[in-house]
Amino acid sequence: MEEGKNHSIFDQLEGKTNVKQQDLFNLAQSVNQKDLSKEENVRQLIHQVATVANVPVSKEKEDELVRAITNNEVPMDFGSLAKMFQKTK
Repeated sequence: MEEGKNHSIFDQLEGKTNVKQQDLFNLAQSVNQKDLSKEENVRQLIHQVATVANVPVSKEKEDELVRAITNNEVPMDFGSLAKMFQKTK
């Protein structure tokens, strides 16, 4: 992918989510460094994402996300992931 197109995608994402490109890179790096089979790491990641995105995550939603991630039940396509995060607030 051309560099200009990369910036365009990040600009669009930032415009829709209000999450800065650097924050996305930092989150991606954090995910690569964590063992997501451990509940404590997953909860830390959920809190980090919620903080960066400025989106509250209920205890019920957090528990649901932790179960899905630690059991490798997270869908790999973006549409399904978006639906999962929007189910309940």
